[in-house]
Order: sequence, then structure tokens, then C-alpha cells
Amino acid sequence: MSYLQDQTTEKAPALSGLRVLDLSRILAGPTATQLLADLGAEVIKIERPGLGDDTRSWGPPFVTDADGSDTRESAYFLAANRGKHSVAVNIADPRGQSIVQALAAKADILVENFKPGDLERYGLDYATLQRINPRLIYCSITGFGQTGPNAHRAGYDFLVQGEAGLMSLTGEADGPPLKAGVGIADILCGMYATVGILAAVEARHASGLGQHIDLALMDAQVAMLINQGVAHLTDGQVPPRRGNDHPTIVPYGTFPASDGSFILAVGNDAQFARFAAAAGAPGLAFDARFATNASRVRNRVVLLPLLSALTAGRSAAEWLAICAAETVPAGPVNDLAQVFASPQVAARGMRVRMNHPSAGSGHVDLIGNPLKLSQTPVTYAKAPPQLGADTMTVLARDLGLGSEALQELAAAGVIEGNLDA
Repeated sequence: MSYLQDQTTEKAPALSGLRVLDLSRILAGPTATQLLADLGAEVIKIERPGLGDDTRSWGPPFVTDADGSDTRESAYFLAANRGKHSVAVNIADPRGQSIVQALAAKADILVENFKPGDLERYGLDYATLQRINPRLIYCSITGFGQTGPNAHRAGYDFLVQGEAGLMSLTGEADGPPLKAGVGIADILCGMYATVGILAAVEARHASGLGQHIDLALMDAQVAMLINQGVAHLTDGQVPPRRGNDHPTIVPYGTFPASDGSFILAVGNDAQFARFAAAAGAPGLAFDARFATNASRVRNRVVLLPLLSALTAGRSAAEWLAICAAETVPAGPVNDLAQVFASPQVAARGMRVRMNHPSAGSGHVDLIGNPLKLSQTPVTYAKAPPQLGADTMTVLARDLGLGSEALQELAAAGVIEGNLDA
């Protein structure tokens, strides 16, 4: 079952009144702007006529219409474009550039992920738009930033996971380096972008001026190295891959059960003693090699096989029940079907159903926003848009363009949209 989000609230969303011009595509920028939309900002997504965001075609799976045919909305696109208005404008055409400049003049925030210098050719760079709108907060997301020897390079999540060190830490010790199963460099960069944008909004309250935010996938991924990165800076050692084991906590990983595996996440010595007793080996907690976390870390190669031999004799469900009774942190390794069937996920509203005009079923299921704000809750006001669905409405409303002007622009390929919308 899907969690049916109540899209009505008596309280205005937290970012109500802010207008965002979204020139980004793929995942990092759209993640940031979807979060802003969920928090109440109006997001106008600028897309290429005919093509749109690259991820519209990144499938299958796609939303299917009543005849079972694929539409222009892939699951990938749906994942990061909720709550936005799609305005299809050709920024390579001077008339399209003028349209986006006019929209930027009315915007609070602009997010883009073009390579450094690309938007200057179209008069849509920060320097140009800042002169038009000094209050504009302009967030640039690139692979490697606006400065440095790699600033010219395009950035992709997979490349950055490798180049910024995450893959060197991910995978089994005797196996190849692995990327994370989702675009975590993009997602984290989008989260940092949101934080930076909101900081700039707060700063603007005092100064009255916007600013430029320079954000790089590479920088965000290096920041995410966190304890592993600081450990290297502290002792100079290069951390190895440890599979699911933790570098500084033992036991903390996956363990075999008679019917699969489960996660054991012992956080302190008391928890270890309780687990050892429940596993029928209380003496492990009194063995000098294992009595403290530091000693367990030093002697992991001895301890982990002993624990695995103990856990292999019972089912995962038995171990989870035992650990729950002993207040030892443990959990299952769920696949996505199990995740979205979870009563906890349902109770927290992490699956939302939204009406969608392209879907043959009339709706799409999406992943909910994890923010739970007591006074200004997130809203799911608009499903991910069809390409150009809002072009005519937005340009008529915000720029005062009449139907004749819109029709001329559409005929010239400068814009794309439904004149009847």
C-alpha cells in the first residue's frame, strides 16, 4: 500500500514565497531544487525543447500510459523533479536567452550545473544576471568547481566516487573497488547545495544582496570521507576496503545466519558482553583480546570468525529476536520490496502517491521527503512535470506574453508547450 499524502495544510510551507529558477539536470541540482520545492519554494525548471532533462530518457522503467506505452517520464526523472514547473526554452536562441534573463530578474535563486564558463555564452552567467538582479542567489554545481586544474572537466557521480576515494573504501577486502548502489556523490552535493542556498537566503536578509555559490561534486565527496579521511590525515595510513566491517568498531557488520545474513552493530563493551552471553559464549567478553572495543579492533581477524561460527547456527529472525531482547543493535538486510512494504516506512510517509496525467493508472508512487517539520511541513503540491507542461502558463503570468507572442515563439522553436494550457 502507498502512503497517501494529505496535500493540504493550514500553515504556509517554510519556503513559501521564494522563487527558484532551475537550469540544472540529471541528479545533483534537481535533488536540491526538489527539496526546495518540497519546502514550499516555487521551482521553474528550464528544459531543452524536444529533449528536456537528460534523465527523462534514462530508463526503463518509464511511466506507462493507458495503452502500456512508455511516456517521456522515466523513474529516474520522477525521483528528483517533484513539485516543479517545466518551462521548455531554447537558451541557444537569443530570444530564449532574453526569456530566461527576464525570469531570473524575478527569481530569488538560480541553480545550474553547466561547465564553468558555458552559460557566459548565453548571457546567463552569474556576473550578467547579478547586474540584472542583485538579490539573486546563484548556485553553480560542477564536477570539480570553478577553480583548480580540473575545473574544465565534466563531472559524473561514478567518476567522482572513484577519484575522491569512496570506491577505495567500498567493497570486500579481496575484491575490486565498488561504487555505491545509488548516485551518492550527486545526492550529497545536492544536499550541500540546499544548505548553501538557505545560508545565502539568511545572509540576504541582512545584506539585501545575493551571492554566488560554487559547489563541486569532488569537494562534496571528499567531505563525505569524514572519519576515514581524518584517520588518514591523522596517521598517514591508507585505509583498506573492509566490506561491511567498520574500521574502528568491532563487531559491526553482516554476519551469517542459517538462512542468510543479518547486521550486528555493537556500539560498546556492554552490548558486546550481552551479545556474547546470548550467543552462548560469555567468556568472549572477558577475554583480554576482546574485552574492549580497541582490543576487538586489533584482534578482529581472530574474533570475527569465532562470531560467524556462532551466528551460523540460527536463523536471521532468531538472531534479531535475541538481539532485540538483549537491546543489542541488529537488523535485517532488506531488498527494496521489503523496504517499501515495511510498516515503519509507511508510518513515516516515505512512500507517496501523486496524481500524474501521463500515467495510465492516473498516479505515480514516489519516495517521500524525510523532513518532519512540526509547524511548516513539507508539501507534495505537484507531480514531476511533463516536458514543457507549464511553459505557456509561466511565460504569460510572469512575463506578460500574450497568446500571439507565445505562438510565434513556439513556431520558431524558441519554446515548447501546450498553447491551450
